[in-house]
This record gives sequence, structure tokens and C-alpha cells, in this order.
Amino acid sequence: MRILIVEDDANLAAALARILEENAYEVDVVHDGNEGVTWGVDGRYDVIILDVMLPGRDGFAVARELRRASVSTPILLLTARDATADKITGLDSGADDYMTKPFSPAELMAHLRALTRRQGDVVFERLAAGDLSLDLNAPALSCGSKTIRLSAKEFALARILMGHVGQVLSKEMLIDRAWGADSNAGDNNVEAYISFLRKKLKHLGSASQIETIRGAGYRLLTPEEGDAAPDDAEPAQGVAR
Repeated sequence: MRILIVEDDANLAAALARILEENAYEVDVVHDGNEGVTWGVDGRYDVIILDVMLPGRDGFAVARELRRASVSTPILLLTARDATADKITGLDSGADDYMTKPFSPAELMAHLRALTRRQGDVVFERLAAGDLSLDLNAPALSCGSKTIRLSAKEFALARILMGHVGQVLSKEMLIDRAWGADSNAGDNNVEAYISFLRKKLKHLGSASQIETIRGAGYRLLTPEEGDAAPDDAEPAQGVAR
């Protein structure tokens, strides 16, 4: 999941980013309202965390502009303590939820879970696919009674694959969602982490497989999907291509 933080307080923005990254989220940070609109209309974000007091244009104006641009991304508004007027104005401007400062990391994560559930995304305590279960809080991957912890990038890739069972996902798409479009990650990074995930599936004894589709990318096949493999699918336990 990718989050956009629009916050002019550098220390608070850094703290928010750290909390989110420790929970395996991808994060982009901008520091004024004009940038918030420019980045927000991109459409790649799952949630936008938006401060009220911003240079350029305030958070209310940013929310209104994004909604006028038909951006449906959930907006979590950050307000000062007891600023009831800000909360009302923010919600009327198009924000979906608000959180008062100061707040705890647990409160932040609870708001994000509520927002994404509200939008119908697959964001629960666990994500299930075939015989696999991904703990979205740990993060850890389980199969039956066995569980193994994942690194941040392994978790990001597992979450994408398990959220798109049976679908072929290109390396470009995986890089964009797991590393970020502006990162220096390349095909070799995807290949390495796909290989790591395959080893962990084997360790867990899972019947699910990550297949390489020549010239196209990868897809996760669960036991239920196993009969749908195309002729150009390569064996899942080989070296990642």
C-alpha cells in the first residue's frame, strides 16, 4: 500500500513516514499544498494524509481540488486538538476522516485500516489466498501451522501477488508498487525477492506457486488456480527470471 503525506512540519512528516515504513507501507512526502495536489492527482495512492495548515494552499483547498479532479483516494485530515471547526470544514471539503494532534502510532494505523475498509479494499488483519495467510500487522506469512516472518520488500510483493491471484503482474508493475516509480530498483531486484519468496513458500510447505510467465512477469497460483497455467508458464521453483 502506498501513502502520500502532505505535511509542512518536517519532523512530523518524518515521524509519520517512519511509522508507516515500519509497517511495510510505501511512503511519499511533500511539504506544501500545491505539491499535494500535483502528487495526489496521480492516482497511485491508497490513502492521502493531509495537514490543514500548509503553505501554497491549505488542506481544505487541497481536498476540494482533488475531489474536483475526481480523485477518490481516501483523505485523512490532520487537525489541531479541539479544532472542531477544522474537522467540519475538512469533511465538507472532501476529507473522509480526521485525526487530532498529537496521536499515537496505534491510532494512526487504526484510522488507516478503517479508511481502506471503507473504500472496499482488501485490507484486513489478514489477507488469505489459497493455503496462504498474510498477517498484515506482523508482517508474517503462514501456511497451516507454519509461520515465517517477511522482510519489508518480501511482504510488499507477497501482498501484491496475494491480492491478484492468477493475474500476470509485470516486473514494472511490481517495481512501481513495491519500490516506487522513482526508485532505482530494476528487474534484478524483483527476481531476487521473487526467489526469496519462493524459498519461503517451499519452507512453509505451501501448494501455492509463483510462476514466471515468459516475457510478461509473474503470477501467484493457488491450488484452486493451478489448472489454469498457460503453455508459456515456467516452473515456479526454478530460478527467477
